[in-house]
Amino acid sequence: QLQLVESGGGLVQPGGSLRLSCAAPGFTLGYYFIGWFRQAPGKEREGVSCISSTGDSTNYADSVKGRFTISRDHAKNTVYLQMNRLKPEDTGVYYCAAGYGRSDVATMPRAWEYEYWGLGTQITVSS
Repeated sequence: QLQLVESGGGLVQPGGSLRLSCAAPGFTLGYYFIGWFRQAPGKEREGVSCISSTGDSTNYADSVKGRFTISRDHAKNTVYLQMNRLKPEDTGVYYCAAGYGRSDVATMPRAWEYEYWGLGTQITVSS
């Protein structure tokens, strides 16, 4: 069973940056498209960004376009989410998820299209 592990969360001031990592020890992430989701207290989970298995296709929620960048390093078997110019509304638990069977992510995959999920990492943006 593929297990995803997120890391890189923490407390940051507004305007600051963080980089999240998503790894799958013992498994090859390169077969999967990967998504990042977040859930704030009292709110529904929302898709933030996604990347195709090859890394050629990416997509972002409107709320993070121009601030977040998703990437993957096949050699390190890791997917990253670089988050810049963070805002208090970016606060939440961030999850990475892996799905199989799509060649591109020109349309954002829905949550049900992902087969595996990590346990999440907390991001708090506050002064």
